[in-house]
Amino acid sequence: MVYVGIPKGQADQEEEVLKTIQDGDSDELTIKRFTESREKPGALWHIYAAKDTEKIREFLKKVAEEQGQENPVDHDPIHDQSWYLDRSLRKRLHQEYGVQGWAIVQFLGDVVFIPAGAPHQARSRDAVHNLYSCIKVAEDFVSPEHVKHCFWLTQEFRYLSHTHTNHEDKLQVKNVIYHAVKDAVGILRANESSLSRP
Repeated sequence: MVYVGIPKGQADQEEEVLKTIQDGDSDELTIKRFTESREKPGALWHIYAAKDTEKIREFLKKVAEEQGQENPVDHDPIHDQSWYLDRSLRKRLHQEYGVQGWAIVQFLGDVVFIPAGAPHQARSRDAVHNLYSCIKVAEDFVSPEHVKHCFWLTQEFRYLSHTHTNHEDKLQVKNVIYHAVKDAVGILRANESSLSRP
């Protein structure tokens, strides 16, 4: 989070932000960062374990059906990002499926790492993505430990409709694997003579 702009003279906005943070199930230390340390909060995130993805998907489909919405085969309730799990839906998800996430308030200067495949959402007081006006810098990366999961996500994206924004392979996992192997082989070949000595 590289910038958080807080309008001057709007005390009622601070109260709204505090209520959003509290309703977002943030812990007491996080609330104190805002109320006592006067740090600038930019976004409220809810992050879930990747292992709970199918349970969350099933839950969102169930809620959509209850509300009379369709669940097209070539769409995905997680990748569509059409749902925000508010406090009541998060509570219901925990009660019915045993799934509980982590609430993280991203303050000015904070970095949030989201593991591969971890469903997540950002929330604001007015359903944009920020608590205040802010600028966030995002970077995708593939760590060796999560290549398998990234590849699995790429396969998931292939089944979305061709017009879906996530249909393409944004992480380029196959290219990452190819270049990593190519570099490793190049290093081994360059050091082949020193490796073959007894």
